[in-house]
Amino acid sequence: MNQPFQSRRAFLKALSASTLAATMSGAPRAFGNVEEVVHPKAKADRCILLWMAGGMAAPETFDPKAYLPFTKGAPVDKILSTFPAIDTTLDGVKISQGLEEIAKLMDRATLIRSHVQPDLGSILHSRHQYHWHTGYVPPQTVAAPHIGAWMARVLGPANPVMPAFVNIGQRLEGIGESEELKSFTTAGFLGSEFGPFNLPYPDEAARSVRPPEGMDAGRFANRYKLYQKLVDSQPDRDFMSDYQQESMLRSLENAHRLLGSKEKDAFDLTREPKEVLDAYGTGRFGRGCLLARRLAESGARFIEVTTEYVPFVHWDTHENGHETVVKLKQEVDRPIARLIRDLEERHMLDRTLVIIASEFSRDMMIEGVPGSVAKDQARVKSDTLENMTHYGLHRHFTGGSSVVMFGGGMKKGYVHGATADERPLIAVKDPVSISDLHATIFTAMGISPKSVFEVEKRPFYATQDGKGKAVETLFA
Repeated sequence: MNQPFQSRRAFLKALSASTLAATMSGAPRAFGNVEEVVHPKAKADRCILLWMAGGMAAPETFDPKAYLPFTKGAPVDKILSTFPAIDTTLDGVKISQGLEEIAKLMDRATLIRSHVQPDLGSILHSRHQYHWHTGYVPPQTVAAPHIGAWMARVLGPANPVMPAFVNIGQRLEGIGESEELKSFTTAGFLGSEFGPFNLPYPDEAARSVRPPEGMDAGRFANRYKLYQKLVDSQPDRDFMSDYQQESMLRSLENAHRLLGSKEKDAFDLTREPKEVLDAYGTGRFGRGCLLARRLAESGARFIEVTTEYVPFVHWDTHENGHETVVKLKQEVDRPIARLIRDLEERHMLDRTLVIIASEFSRDMMIEGVPGSVAKDQARVKSDTLENMTHYGLHRHFTGGSSVVMFGGGMKKGYVHGATADERPLIAVKDPVSISDLHATIFTAMGISPKSVFEVEKRPFYATQDGKGKAVETLFA
């Protein structure tokens, strides 16, 4: 369903219906001739998604265009990038100032400059984030699983004690659009056991694998038994399907197993030397990258680390765009580079797929794509630059964005696709859709993009309708 949603309320209502359907649905089953689905040989054992939540502008990061410094009175329509380009270790390839540490590693990277997203009619962050994380445009008649949940379901954890899917840095309570974020940060119809282990504050992750204060491990274990008794004693169990109840029980059992394991130490950042903590920085994203490395070492399968989406904060640069991105680069540049180096030094990078991505790019003038009728959500609207508040890319742009990939069987020092050098900065060479990008990620992880389950008597595929095709030229 691609109809535009003109209000957040309408979007939430539709999502609530699909969430309810998920709790009532039975066990997803292999659909049709499942033996015909042949999984490719895995090139990666684990995946780390570094999510630049809120709309990372490609011209300000990995696809710089003509630079125009701030000059009062300058025409806004001439501004393509507000940062100069810098050299990288990849000959002839430049990225944006402020990413100097990542620039030193671009000879290890695959850089996609032609990632495109559809214009969904109403450029709501939550809709586009849902689409990117699940591969499906909301709303759906069933709750679509996050790509991390697909990996948890098909592959399981690399270590049976560890959560297969971990989500780091995103609060799901107490912020704007929290209900929308919850709608895709889930295993959907696959069941709770394949959902994310949520760690909004990396420095507090160790607390999440300890019994609650005042409760020892034995009493915590009783929660599983009590919940099971509660479920068994319900005279009317229509509030949740048998499969979903059993999946919830298995998720509690998994949590209890982790609680008593040595692997829980992976969640404790205080075990790292001070120089390592300093190298990753004190910010939540930096500490999240360090935690991701530790959890990947211990057997987590899919880990997402986010700069966190909060409306009009971080990469959601509707005003003070340039100054905000200066700060964001300071928060992400060193931690990302250190994560790549750490994985490389531990001989893990070749078997770890690291992805830097965002829900869409940004432009100074265009909302959506050229010709879009989407409502302009920019707070700053002026024909000329009058002060630094105006200086930055304020509008959502879906016609061409950047994705960076390290390790996981991808080529080293490779640039795929291109966007125009003059506005509109749309992809003009080798566009990569969300469906094909997901197919590429799944293929790297040894999962067929045609993986399918039967849900509510209909097939539901890992990529939309099973049509996603891996971009083979990206693989080494």
